[in-house]
Amino acid sequence: MGQTAIIFGGSGYIGRNMLSVFLKEDRFSKYIVCDIKPLSGFEDENKVHFEKIDVRREIKIESDHDSNSWIFNFAAIHREPGHAYKEYFDTNIPGAENVTEFARKAGIKNIFFTSSIAPYGKSLEKRNESSTLYPETAYGISKALAERIHQEWLVEDNERRLIIVRPSVIFGPKDPGNVYRMIKALKKGTFVLPDGGKVIKAYGYIYGLVDSILFTMNLKDNFIVYNYAENPLIPLNEMTEIVKKRFDYNKPVLKISVKILSLIALFLVNFLKIIGKTTDIHPVRVRKAGFPTNIEPKFLIDRNFVFKYHFEAALEHWKEESPEDF
Repeated sequence: MGQTAIIFGGSGYIGRNMLSVFLKEDRFSKYIVCDIKPLSGFEDENKVHFEKIDVRREIKIESDHDSNSWIFNFAAIHREPGHAYKEYFDTNIPGAENVTEFARKAGIKNIFFTSSIAPYGKSLEKRNESSTLYPETAYGISKALAERIHQEWLVEDNERRLIIVRPSVIFGPKDPGNVYRMIKALKKGTFVLPDGGKVIKAYGYIYGLVDSILFTMNLKDNFIVYNYAENPLIPLNEMTEIVKKRFDYNKPVLKISVKILSLIALFLVNFLKIIGKTTDIHPVRVRKAGFPTNIEPKFLIDRNFVFKYHFEAALEHWKEESPEDF
């Protein structure tokens, strides 16, 4: 009976990519992926077993594992806007409670939990792990409470380990998120820089995040809270220039104030609602795009973690791993 990795929310983007790296490195003897969504791409892996699990309910898994196995809790509702206010609490809080209760009953002493930078709230100043949390949104508040639930589990036994990562916007191969949307918009010539794009929007490359997971697991600390963002970060306007140069995109980029963009988005949302259509363009998302998230991964910097994926290096690696994305 060797170490088992039990990955809640393992069918999601971070879970699938972490699983791929762990399999290559032969990190665990067995992997149990738990999610309400099916897991694809690992059908030929004998070490990988899928369980359909809803973390909002009591978790029951029949498996042999030792106390040194690891639980990875990635399960969460996170798209914002995209859900009703109460849904973030109805999933993220019971999810934390049920995962930690499962750990108690199963006798597993190691948990890795993905939180978010959302609990920091809005700030024009750089935020690191010692900064005070000021969560403002349902997602940010629910994640801050979920962190506390995991910490309550930790203090019950001094042999337990808890690692909490607060990742920034994660991007990479096969991810249709904000960074990829920016690249596609720059290619089409439809990208708009809010307020000229001078703000820093914290971002992290998926392979760098997985490197940090392995790095922190190999430390001896019983309790770790760390941010994941690339270091150094560059402002949005520099990111767009790197993309244009790297992929030879020559179309102009518009620079419009956040206030005007918010009004345009509000009009568009209401107009499309009248005719029965929807759009990803939303006033809340526009305002978020114009506000800085200057997150410093101080814990990793202080421990000499090697940040291999500055923005241009991340694009090059992404292109090598998944050229069809471009």
